[in-house]
This record gives sequence, C-alpha cells and structure tokens, in this order.
Amino acid sequence: MSERSTGLVSVVMPTYNSAEFIEESIRSVQAQSYRDWELILVDDCSTDDTEPIVARLAGLDYRIRYHRLAVNSGAAIARTKAMELAAGQYIAFLDSDDLWRPDKLARQLEFLQRTGARIVCTAYDHIDETGAPIGRRVHKPKKHADYNDVLLSCPIGNSSVLFDAGALGIFVVPNIRKRNDDALWLQMLKKEKHILGMPDVLMSYRVRANSISANKWSLVRYHWTLYRDIEHLSVPRSAFHIVVWGALKTLRIK
Repeated sequence: MSERSTGLVSVVMPTYNSAEFIEESIRSVQAQSYRDWELILVDDCSTDDTEPIVARLAGLDYRIRYHRLAVNSGAAIARTKAMELAAGQYIAFLDSDDLWRPDKLARQLEFLQRTGARIVCTAYDHIDETGAPIGRRVHKPKKHADYNDVLLSCPIGNSSVLFDAGALGIFVVPNIRKRNDDALWLQMLKKEKHILGMPDVLMSYRVRANSISANKWSLVRYHWTLYRDIEHLSVPRSAFHIVVWGALKTLRIK
C-alpha cells in the first residue's frame, strides 16, 4: 500500500452529464468546516458543460482535481479510478448531484476517532431537482450494518460514507451499471465486520426523474446479477434476498 497523507480526506466524485447540479455539489465540499480535503472528480466522458464548470472551479481551488476517462465506462469504473488517484488517509464518497452539510466531514472524523470505527455512514434526507426537501423522508441507518444487512436491504447512502483507506486500502468497485454501491459495501464488509451508522442527517440525496435508480423495480435484474454473479449466492438465497429487499426498501424511509 502506498503511503497516504495523514488527516487528508479524498472526496471521490464520479460524474456524467451533471452540469445542472455539479457546482452545487462541489460548493458543499468547499463549505466543509474540515478543510484538509482534496476532491477527485472523474468524468465519464460527459457531453454537457460538466468539464468547463469543473475547470473554472478547479482554477480557483487547488484542492479540486479533474480526470476525464478516455472511454465512457460507467460509474463503477469512474469511482474505482478516483480511489486510485486519491492520496488521503480517508476516502469519502459524494455523487455529483448530492449535497453535504457543512459539518459532515468534521463530525464523521470525530466519530471515527471516538469509536475506533474504520467505515462510517450517516442518515440522510431527500431533495428534489430544485434542492427542495421532499417531506420528511429521512433514512436512519441503525447503529451498524454488516454483510447480511446490506444483502437484505442496504441501509447505506453512497454519499454518506467515509472510510479509513490508510487502514483498509482501496477497493475495486464491481462493474455493474446499477447497485455497484451496494456491491462495494459488500466488498468492504469482507474486510471489515461493520459499517457504523450515525443518526445525524449530514447528506441530502437528490431524487431525479431520469436517474438510473428512480424506478426501484427496474433494479431487480441488477440485484440478481449482484447476488448470483458477484456474490455467488445460490438461486434460492438470491431469490429470497430480492423478495426481502422489495418488501423492506420503503421501510427505510421515515
């Protein structure tokens, strides 16, 4: 493992055609009370104005680093590439349309140091495409999530996760178009027993009409791929987990 910069948080942000939202997401990183961070943006060959927007912001903030993939490859490849480029002791994930609260990193790092955890996630709320809150829809992960929790009904919001890369190293995100975040947590949980959950709402997940996760039932095929082809579960166990996931998913929303 290469030496990592102590205390530095590498923020991993894959992006594709997010020009409408990406500046607001970047600004939420710049607004962090914890200042020792770098933002690694990996662009999956956007065809909109994502690149010039990022270039303008990077020109004003040396902590923002931009990398463009040569070929459109999907979010999993982009996220893995960003982790490979990261230099920080800690790695945090942020999708290019989600938002962080200003104290998100500071509170997570304090939590890691206080508990000895190596992976942590937080509660989060939902916003619409304009940034307005969607009712009281807040996900509340329990105290911790283990491998079976993620298999049953993943309680973890991608943009809420921070982990100690100095201790755990980096991971290769399994290359499936949807649910690759769930697949990543399962990889992590083969190395670390628990992902600890904080009850604090420190992130906002943006619900977009055209997002690949907008239709939950369209995800069934990708769950099958995750269970059978990546995790190599039996057919009965894979079918069981899909049924449970479908039944429990909405119960995460309070």
